[in-house]
This record gives sequence, structure tokens and C-alpha cells, in this order.
Amino acid sequence: MRKVIYWVHTSIDGHIEGPDGEFDWPAVGPELSAYSIALQEEVDTFLYGRKVWEMMAGFWPHVESLSEDPHDLAFAPIWRATPKIVFSRTLERADWGARVIGEDIAGELAALKRQPGRGLLLNGGSALAAALTELGLIDDYRVVVHPVVLGGGKPLLAAPGKRVGLRLVETRTFDSRAVMLRYTRAGRGE
Repeated sequence: MRKVIYWVHTSIDGHIEGPDGEFDWPAVGPELSAYSIALQEEVDTFLYGRKVWEMMAGFWPHVESLSEDPHDLAFAPIWRATPKIVFSRTLERADWGARVIGEDIAGELAALKRQPGRGLLLNGGSALAAALTELGLIDDYRVVVHPVVLGGGKPLLAAPGKRVGLRLVETRTFDSRAVMLRYTRAGRGE
């Protein structure tokens, strides 16, 4: 069965974006960049909620004119070529090879997990991650903690409706700046 991997960057105080929606704070060095690129080999589909999708769709298709960062330039072709699913009740369609799922998120994602293929990568998104956590659909949490206190903003997870036990299976320090904490649901294997 395919795994859903939640890949997210957070501040020390548990926010995935700053008070004004800013995402200019992640400390991405060469090691974290290389890990991020290699992670793409574990998956064959990207998952997004609407808000993260709109941010990604506004950046990656035009990255050559928006960034000179080597990571951005290396990841852009991967992003463009990888199938994407956007979970949204308000979007009717999405460009760049994306399919929109608006109803029965649990059923649709469970069906995707049963299909043959590699993993499904959920990129950021507080509300969707909380909903999928509560439904027991995230198998692997890879939380990259960056050395910054944002003092507010969107939380790492919007409050799921119940407690969910996790098990730490890996830690990794990147470029002596950011730390990845990798968890699986308690009672599940790596």
C-alpha cells in the first residue's frame, strides 16, 4: 500500500508561515536541499490543500524568473512533471497536471493509497494535514524545524479533533541549522 508522507517546514514556535503569511524564513542549505530532491524519488504524486496549491502554482511554473536558488532550479522540472492532487471544495480545476478532489477526501485518498505506485507527498498545509491526521491517513511525518521564532502565524497542524500517538523513527540535522523529525503513527512500522 502506498504511504502518505507529510513534508513540512516549521519554526521553533510551531508555525508553517509567519503572521503575514510569509514563507521567507526556512534555512535551506545544500544538505536539506539534496534531501528534499531525493525525497521526490520516494513519491510519484504531490498532494496539496488549496492555499498551498495556490502558492506553489504561483511560484514553480515561473521559478526561472523568480529565483536564482540552485534548489529551486533543480526542483522546478520535478514539480512540473509530477502528477498533483489538490483537495479543495472551492476550486473547480487546477493547471499544471493537477486534479481537484472536492468531496469525500477520506475515500478518495484511501483509494489512491490502494493503487500501485510510490508514495504520496503532502506538502505543508495545516488544515488538510490535521484532517488527514485525524482520519489516520498520514503514514509518515517529516517535520523540518528551522532556527527561527515567528511569533505567530499558521500553526503546524490545525487542531485535529483527537489525540494521535506518533513514534519517532529518525532525526537528522541539516547544514547544522535545520533538524528533521520523522514520525510514524504509533504501532505502525517504518
